[in-house]
Amino acid sequence: MLEYKFDTQLLIDGHNLSEDEINEYITKNMDGDCLLAVGDEETIKIHFHTNTPWKVLEYCSSLGEIYDIVVENMERQSNGLLG
Repeated sequence: MLEYKFDTQLLIDGHNLSEDEINEYITKNMDGDCLLAVGDEETIKIHFHTNTPWKVLEYCSSLGEIYDIVVENMERQSNGLLG
């Protein structure tokens, strides 16, 4: 059984985005692992394993427009099912 069930990925389009600030906020306020927040001031790619993907979506949508959203159930995938 996985500690964090959902692989959550998305893109954020906004203004004055900061990889460091996003990384710090998610790390301090959400349980999970394998966090990547990479990009520039206008577009950031997020990748995060968590049990509460809706919190990631809610936070990221407060920073700008979110799109290319993927939430995959890694537990199902490890059991040979569609995520």
